[in-house]
Amino acid sequence: MIEKARKYLQEYFGYPSFREGQREIIENVLEGKNTLGIMPTGGGKSICFQIPALCFEGVTLVISPLISLMKDQIDALNTIQIPATYINSSLDWIEIEERISMARQGEYKLIYIAPERLGSGDFLERLGRMDISMVAVDEAHCISSWGHDFRPSYRLISKLMDSLKPRPIVTAFTATATKEVRFDINDLLSINKRDTFITGFDRPNLNFKVITGEDKREFIEEYLEVNKDDSGIIYANTRKEVEALYEFLKGKDYKVGKYHGGMNHQERKAIQEGFIYDKLKIIVATNAFGMGIDKSNVRYVIHHNMPKNLEAYYQEAGRAGRDGEFSECILLFSPADIRIPKFFIDQSNLSGERKEYEYEKLQRMVDYSYTNQCLRHFILDYFGEMGMGEGCDNCSNCNGSNELEEVTVEAQKILSCVYKLKGKFGVGVVAGVLKGSKRKQILNRNLHKLSTYGIMSGYRIKDIKNMINFLIAEGYIILTNSKYSVVKLSSTASPVLKGEKKVYHKVRDKVTKISVKDELFESLRKLRANLAEEEKVPPYVIFQDSTLKELASKLPSDKDQLLKVKGMGIVKYRKYGQIFLEEIEKYLDKKRKRASRRAKGDETPSHMISCKLYQDGKTVKEISKDRGLATTTIESHLIRGASEGLELDLVSLVPEDYKKLIISKLKEDDTGKLKPIKEALPDEVSYFHIKIMKNYA
Repeated sequence: MIEKARKYLQEYFGYPSFREGQREIIENVLEGKNTLGIMPTGGGKSICFQIPALCFEGVTLVISPLISLMKDQIDALNTIQIPATYINSSLDWIEIEERISMARQGEYKLIYIAPERLGSGDFLERLGRMDISMVAVDEAHCISSWGHDFRPSYRLISKLMDSLKPRPIVTAFTATATKEVRFDINDLLSINKRDTFITGFDRPNLNFKVITGEDKREFIEEYLEVNKDDSGIIYANTRKEVEALYEFLKGKDYKVGKYHGGMNHQERKAIQEGFIYDKLKIIVATNAFGMGIDKSNVRYVIHHNMPKNLEAYYQEAGRAGRDGEFSECILLFSPADIRIPKFFIDQSNLSGERKEYEYEKLQRMVDYSYTNQCLRHFILDYFGEMGMGEGCDNCSNCNGSNELEEVTVEAQKILSCVYKLKGKFGVGVVAGVLKGSKRKQILNRNLHKLSTYGIMSGYRIKDIKNMINFLIAEGYIILTNSKYSVVKLSSTASPVLKGEKKVYHKVRDKVTKISVKDELFESLRKLRANLAEEEKVPPYVIFQDSTLKELASKLPSDKDQLLKVKGMGIVKYRKYGQIFLEEIEKYLDKKRKRASRRAKGDETPSHMISCKLYQDGKTVKEISKDRGLATTTIESHLIRGASEGLELDLVSLVPEDYKKLIISKLKEDDTGKLKPIKEALPDEVSYFHIKIMKNYA
């Protein structure tokens, strides 16, 4: 039967061979054994029950946690002509009856249901009339009270199994399960431990980073500017933080949506669909968003706050790169983040033993945030995967910058100021005193009379705050847990103040683009989007980004070549093959014509196109949007055009209040470097403004 399974894999899913672990799991299931598969997200769990479902007589019942996941899975299956449907609360009674009737007549191979429906004896009786050959439990960790997403309704699956005669095979799948959770799944679903397959928890395509002691909003703004063409999720711990960050990014003209439990069902549904259909690039959300999101081309997940445990973190971070393409998982850590998950544990109704267990898991999350070890191996070790070697070369601890900058003098100034403020004020006031701020809060309290007032006047206020956050993260300063947090010195601050210990700050790597997309890839992506719009399915249901990238690199020209591309398959070739071949040929024809023009010297340089658009009255942002290039690229085009003698009024782009100030700073500095000048000017002055005044003043 495994040969039939391999045939279905190629024909329906477009893959020539099984991935690691898939064959062993499928063989075990086809032998009629209850089976548990622990596989990383993106490792092909669904295929492990979808292909056996095609091989077996009768129907496979899939227990799935969310309606959105069901719809995505059904869309994907129907696209490749596998008959499947779902039964959930979005349907009325007549629709449910109709689908159950069709299932009894053998019209479907898979039916997806929510676990909550199993609480109805009437519904169980209806299921009992079907020929159910297999029950597949997706997100199986939800069945365990030791898991991070425990759902009591999952415990009803045992009741379902007992009610079905003959008893069908049960299969269960999850990506995140500790040893305790695995034992629970085995016990509750009657799966023998020898029929448990762990193919590994590793996601080699994910790059893990922990960034400590930085202004979170500033980092996110920098990151999104560089990677604005990619889809991503930003997680925050509270609704208030989600709302604030959403408004901030919306004000920057990003295609952003928000998602949290305070929104109504229709609002959440609209946002989720906007993201899945690529109409929104970014989602800012609490952890209410994500389980069951099958979007394959999420290129980054940023955690604005530390989650409550490593299972939750790995589950949420793992929503990046489901298609196997390089993606980033970034945790922006601050010691203050520990307070919220700790508060929730404190206020919970858990038993003393269970609270202790949750505290231990929280501590492991804190340890991850501080560790100097390989981040990937830290996670894998947590899930019991040993023997991974020393480093992964794909996390911020393994291949990040090792450059250290001594900041002892700055640290002494800050620690001295904290000492003089006697633990009565927060980060903002400390930074204001050091900067020499004339805010009323500082002057009215006579804080301007302190000896530390203004001793860091040459620094920007946000740089001082970043340094304070760094000293908090390193343990030199304590941030209190009170309603209005204040800062105090820890015992480790004394050696620094006495000059007995030096302080070093690790230099963060610059943000770089996650993926460089070429012209053909973008054309294929637009074609996919149009097809998805017509068929009313998410774009990745038609083809994943990884398939489009392979098409763009291999440039297939006929059926045989096209069928060698992973993710194509016979069924999809019949539906989409010719359309994509024509798009590739159109691109190649355009490329040949462009090469011919270049040979004749007819092609207009890129920077000249930007300059012409600017002369026609378009703004930098408009040109950036029209051309699909970063604003910094358009700015460099304009600077180059002006230096070549083009008539471009760039000086008017510089804020009037700062023109003379920029000129004076340029005259003071004879090094030719722009960074010292930028640091000496207000935040509102950009490098672009400085370059304009340098060239034209």
